[in-house]
Formats: sequence, C-alpha cells, structure tokens
Amino acid sequence: MRIHKEGYPTIFITIVVVAILRFIAGHFIGTEWAVLQYIIDTILVGFTLFIISFFRIPNRKFHYGENDIVSPADGKVVVIEEVFDNEYFHEKRLQISVFMSPANVHVNRYPIDGEVIYSKYHPGKYLVAWDPKSSTDNERHSIVMQYNKGTVLVKQIAGALARRIVNYAQVGTIVKQNQELGFIKFGSRVDLLLPLDAKPNVKIGDTVKNGISVLATV
Repeated sequence: MRIHKEGYPTIFITIVVVAILRFIAGHFIGTEWAVLQYIIDTILVGFTLFIISFFRIPNRKFHYGENDIVSPADGKVVVIEEVFDNEYFHEKRLQISVFMSPANVHVNRYPIDGEVIYSKYHPGKYLVAWDPKSSTDNERHSIVMQYNKGTVLVKQIAGALARRIVNYAQVGTIVKQNQELGFIKFGSRVDLLLPLDAKPNVKIGDTVKNGISVLATV
C-alpha cells in the first residue's frame, strides 16, 4: 500500500493541526485529568489515521479485458438505468453510478482502453452524492473516451463533503484501462454513461472496487 500524491498536503496540515491541539490539551489539562487526556489523544490519533487511510492506494491485481468496463471507483452501485444525456451525446445512454463513502479508496481509474476526446469541468452545487440531481447539478468533471466499439462518458461528481475534484485527462491522450484518471476528496460519486447495448454485470447495492470489478461488457 502507498499514499496518493494528492494526500501529501492534507496529511501534512492534519499532522501540524493535531500536534498543536495535542500541545494545547497537554498544557491545560492537569495530571488529575489523565483519563480525559487519554480520550483526547485517542481521538486525535484516530482522526490522523483516518485522513492517512483516505489517501491510501492498496496493492491490487487489476482486471484487464478489451470488452469489459472496469469500475473506475470503489464504492456501492446506486444507479443502473437508461437516461438521456444532455451534455455530450444528446441521446439515451445506460447509466451506472458508484457512490463512494469517505471510507472508500478515492482514486479513480479509466474503465477501458481508449482515447480521451472530451474533457470538461462544470462548477455546481454540493448536493449529497446519492441525490439523483447530483449528476447534473453538482460540481463535476466529465470526460468521454473513444474505444474500439464506441464511446463512454465518465463523470466525477462532488458530494456534500467532496469539494475538490482532481482530473488528469487531456483531450487527445491515449489511455490504458486502470490507469489513474483522477481523485475526489472526501465522499463522492462516479457516473458511467455507456451504450444502450452494454450488458451490466452488477446490480444495485453491489460493492465494487476500482480496477477489479467489471461493471458491464460492451
């Protein structure tokens, strides 16, 4: 396991703040309040470990398949339905959405080999990520990939806590399945818009992992 590069500034700030809070607590809490000091220390250490774990990248054996759409995110499948896309395709598409809780790994990966032909950031609201309107109203970054049989749109969506989307996609770049696409901080969602003839391999409520779980075949 390693720590994602996006986590270094946040982890550093967290450690500094925790150290300051620990110093203040130790200065004002006397030895007769040792139990309270222990509780505070436990909370501070636990919080620090949580922040570090949020930016973890576990060691994984990735799944590769030419016709497989691999999950771009860790989390739970919350949507599988036909939708009309107004952003790029202007036609019906099969949407599969994965909700990421703060406890999930938050690195995002390309679901298939292809070429990035569209990349656009959209400012927006910060509705909870499971709200259906979050797909169109929230801050988000959309990319479209062209692969050997068609196109797929991947949408990183900010949530109520996620206030920073990091996206590495550049139009014209040839990318590989499971290569890093980006990162979303602190709870969020990823939507996939697939061709209507794509065959889902998951159902609502399934837990999936980026780079491993096959969401659909095309």
